[in-house]
Amino acid sequence: MKNHSSKEDSPINEDTTTSTLGLIFYLIPVIGFFPSLWTLYRRSGGREQLSTSRLSITLALIWLLGYLLLATGAESSDFATLRLLILNSFFTSGYFLVSAWLIVRMLRGKSNRLTGFSSFAERVLGKYLS
Repeated sequence: MKNHSSKEDSPINEDTTTSTLGLIFYLIPVIGFFPSLWTLYRRSGGREQLSTSRLSITLALIWLLGYLLLATGAESSDFATLRLLILNSFFTSGYFLVSAWLIVRMLRGKSNRLTGFSSFAERVLGKYLS
């Protein structure tokens, strides 16, 4: 019985695995922001890497802006403090869940695009960082 274990026969190529792991690293919440920013700053990587980097940075910046605004509102409000803190925790949980969902989609080989955010990231960050 022959063992056919050549690269052409395997459904997962080593380059594809390395590329997928790199893209997954970009999508890790908060931590993935820094390699994504570095990739866009240096303009290195392929089209998919740049697109994933833009999406990661957009999600992180929107989360950070929302987090800071809700925390500031909770700090300065006497009446809605608890409500704003709860909303802040939902907002943060949503960011982490969206990032985890994108990682799972990436592992399954599906697209890592989000309908509104990906086009926004391409328009805004594509203009300034690529």
